[in-house]
Amino acid sequence: MSQPVHDGVELIPRPEQSPAALKAALAVVAADRLPEMIDGQTRAMAEAIATGSVQPIRAFVTHWAAVVEIERHPATAQAYHRANYLANHAGTVQECREHATTVAELYRAAYAAVNE
Repeated sequence: MSQPVHDGVELIPRPEQSPAALKAALAVVAADRLPEMIDGQTRAMAEAIATGSVQPIRAFVTHWAAVVEIERHPATAQAYHRANYLANHAGTVQECREHATTVAELYRAAYAAVNE
């Protein structure tokens, strides 16, 4: 299994798991993803209202906490984005699977790190 590729460099400290803190952190480490986050927050709120459950909001927060965890470590972010690019541009299904597995493993490791 792939492990996070930490080289000891953190761009920012790990933020608390709240929409506002994650948005502020994302603005520093991956500002280009802010529109995606805001769209996801809007959808999570709408689903929470429609279902009467806070689970969509919890899922939103934990997903973006994992994204920020990846992005705040430059080496991990580079490995994640490289594997994602290679999975999307693979010449064979097997190559795609291998790179997609790396993406999933890095994401799962980040998700686990923020949900310890």
